[in-house]
Amino acid sequence: MMSKSPLSNLDNSNETPNLETQEFRRVYKNLDKLILVLLILVLPLFGMIYLYQSSGEIKWDLPELPAFVGQVLSGLGVGLLLAQYLLFRKKIKAVFHTDKLLMKLKIYASATRERYLILFVIALICSAGLLFFGSAIYNVIFAVALFFFSVAKPTPERIQKLLKLNKEDAEVIRLASRPD
Repeated sequence: MMSKSPLSNLDNSNETPNLETQEFRRVYKNLDKLILVLLILVLPLFGMIYLYQSSGEIKWDLPELPAFVGQVLSGLGVGLLLAQYLLFRKKIKAVFHTDKLLMKLKIYASATRERYLILFVIALICSAGLLFFGSAIYNVIFAVALFFFSVAKPTPERIQKLLKLNKEDAEVIRLASRPD
């Protein structure tokens, strides 16, 4: 009897998915949860600081920091934006050194996890910078970070394109991304 691929197990809803298929789902879902948690943490924080800063009525009695600290924070924000993009691209190249789909997905997930943690740090830097200095540069840096948060979000189509998957492998990823 012929062995079934992960794809055939996902297509047949009467059968329990095999361990490999469950691993695809686990990797994809864990990555998705991490991104959601990071967004839930950073959006209200920055939003609250932005609204208080733009209202001009709230005085927080914060210490005065030297101007160079603001310059370091904005430079760090911009530098990390560039670094997250370049690091992600560099790490994705490792995908092309393996033929195993699960390994490709794990490499992609690791690179994406690192990317989103850097974006999270950028958002925290922007929040602190806006709180202490009130400069519009932090709004711009945060907007670019949000742009990456949204366009870099893992989707089956994005994974297929980045990893240059064939149709069968792309279908396995698509099915793994579906709700249980």
